[in-house]
Amino acid sequence: MNWLDRLERHFGRYAIPGLVRIVIGLNALVWALLHTNPDWHDALVLDPGRVMQGEVWRLVSYLFIPPAMDALWLALALYFLWIVGDGLEQEWGSFKLNVFYFTGMIATTVVAFFIAQGSVDNRFLNLSLFLAFATVFPEFEVLLFFILPVKVKWLGWLAALPVFWSVLTGPLPIKLTAIVSLGNYLLFFAPHFWQMAASNREVARRRARFEAGKRDGESETWHRCVVCGKTERDSPDLEFRVADDDREYCMEHLSQAEHVKRKT
Repeated sequence: MNWLDRLERHFGRYAIPGLVRIVIGLNALVWALLHTNPDWHDALVLDPGRVMQGEVWRLVSYLFIPPAMDALWLALALYFLWIVGDGLEQEWGSFKLNVFYFTGMIATTVVAFFIAQGSVDNRFLNLSLFLAFATVFPEFEVLLFFILPVKVKWLGWLAALPVFWSVLTGPLPIKLTAIVSLGNYLLFFAPHFWQMAASNREVARRRARFEAGKRDGESETWHRCVVCGKTERDSPDLEFRVADDDREYCMEHLSQAEHVKRKT
């Protein structure tokens, strides 16, 4: 995320603290207004045709359409969105959360104008927040139906299944809608997943070499520090870590990996 760090150094002062909380508050306000006049819903959706006719507020107002009109379901949805927003903001900071949210907003707008037919709502944008939370805090537990504790990573997979299915089986406009609308999630997490896959492949290759060395009677080692060259044979208690540069360090020299990361 070096590019995000550079952006934050230059523009971090413009971040909106508590952005998701603000969105939640406006969702609640719009819910109350819609109960007084349900026809206002049509004036808030992101309809590209109406935007081109001058109704530019639709570029923002669709963000505040509540996910449910039933009071109980709305309260649950907004409460969970509050947890998601606060968790991500504490982990990332306000600026990175702002970038994630507004990138998703722009992607949704692109979908509305160039791919989707008719109006577009904020479901994919809220889904991207939830998927980000499930990725960052996979072990976080929620009480399903207020009884059953479930780790949020499993709920994330469950929520992502319809998206995967749309990408695999849907017509081209549906595929593009699913992919582009979650562009913010892909932007933030695709490099991480790629690095994890590369690291797993390297671990598999090293394990294969290690097992082959054992069969052939060779002295193949499993761990080796790239700085000092020490292996697990030098000390049974020596610990090793794979750093973000995908190289392995003993604990004594791991700080050098962090220094390299900051320099790049």
